[in-house]
Amino acid sequence: MKLDPSLRTATRLVHGGVNRTHHGETAEALFLTSGYVYENAEQAEATFTGTIEHYQYSRFANPTLSMLEERLCLIEGAEACRTTATGMAAVNAALMSHLKAGDRVVASRALFGSCHWIVSTLLPRFGIQTEFVDGTDLDQWAQALSRPANLVLLESPSNPMLELVDLPAVAALAHQAGAIVVVDNVFATPLLQQPLQLGADVVVYSCTKHIDGQGRVLGGAVLGRTKWVNETLQPFIRNTGPALSPFNAWLLLKGLETLALRVDASSRAAATIADFLADQPAVSRVWYPFRADHPQHALARQQMTAGGTIVTFEVAGGKEAAFRVMNAFRLIAISNNLGDSKSMVTHPTTTTHMRIGEAERQRLGISPGVIRFSVGLEDPADLMDDLRQALERAPG
Repeated sequence: MKLDPSLRTATRLVHGGVNRTHHGETAEALFLTSGYVYENAEQAEATFTGTIEHYQYSRFANPTLSMLEERLCLIEGAEACRTTATGMAAVNAALMSHLKAGDRVVASRALFGSCHWIVSTLLPRFGIQTEFVDGTDLDQWAQALSRPANLVLLESPSNPMLELVDLPAVAALAHQAGAIVVVDNVFATPLLQQPLQLGADVVVYSCTKHIDGQGRVLGGAVLGRTKWVNETLQPFIRNTGPALSPFNAWLLLKGLETLALRVDASSRAAATIADFLADQPAVSRVWYPFRADHPQHALARQQMTAGGTIVTFEVAGGKEAAFRVMNAFRLIAISNNLGDSKSMVTHPTTTTHMRIGEAERQRLGISPGVIRFSVGLEDPADLMDDLRQALERAPG
C-alpha cells in the first residue's frame, strides 16, 4: 500500500509498507519460505537476468522483509533499505561492501566495542588504512580528512558516553575528501535524529534495540540512496548471506507500530531520571544530551528532537562502588542490551567496551565507575526509588 507522503511519522509506523495478499489479512503476512516457484522456465530465466521482478530466494529478498524495508525507508527519509540478521551484520555490510584494499577509513574513536574492533583490527587485515579521531573535535576531523578517504564511520550519540558529532560539518569535510559518511543512529533512533537529512550517506541500525524494543529478536538495517544500495550493498548481502529471518522481520514490523510511543515515554522518563541522578550524593557525574551541563547540549538541541532513552552516570568509588550499586537493584536488570521496554544497566568497562583496552577507555572517558542506564517503560517513580536505594550502597 502506497501511503500519502503527507502522512505523519506515527501513521507511517503503523501503515508503511503494508502489502496485503488476496486474503486481505489485517496484520502483515509472514512469509516463512526459503524459495519461490516460477510459472515456467522462461519466467525463471527472466527473473535471474533482471528483466522482470520476481522473488528468487529469501537470502536475496522476501515479501515480509520488503515490507519492513519500505517502512524503515518511510520513517528514515531514505530511498532504499536492506535488512540484515543483526546490527553488527549491518555495520559490517555497510563497510565491507564499499571498501577494498588500499582504501582509507576515518572513524570516531567513540564506537561500540565490536564496531571499534572492525575498524581497528578487521579492516587492516584487508589492507584498508584506518584512523581514529576524537569525534567531538572538528579540528581532528579536518586534519584527518585533509587527504583522500573513502569512508567515515561514527556514532552520535555515542555508546556509552553520549558524545555527539556535528553531522553537517563532518559530512562536508568527508565529502570533500571523497568519502561517504556512515552513521550508527541506534541511540537516537530515526524518530529523534535523521542523519541523512544532516548530510550522511548511509545510516545503520541494530533493530534489536528500540525497533524491536522488547527483547525478542535480533536484526539490523542499512539505509541510503537507491544507487548505492542496489549497486554496492545488495551484491554483498546477496552473495555473503547475512539475511534477516522473515519471522524476525515480522516481529520488527510489529515493534515499529509502537516505536513512537515507547521512545517518547522512555525519553521523557530518561530526562527526569537524569535530573534525579545529578542530585544524588553517590553520583559524581551524569551525561544526558538534553541536560544543560552536557558538553554538547547546544548541538544536541540542533540535531535531535529529544535527549533519548539512555542516561550514563558515574558512581564515586570506581568499579567496586558501581558493582555494589548494580547488584543492589531490585527492579532494574543488569544486561548489555538497551532500548528495551524493561530498564537495564551495564558496566561498559567490564562488558561492552572491555576489549578496546584500558588506554582507549581512558581516552573515551569510560571510567570504572561509569554505568550506562537504558530507561524502559516502568513508572519513573519506581525507577527512581530503585536507584535511590541502590545508590545508598555505593559507599560500601
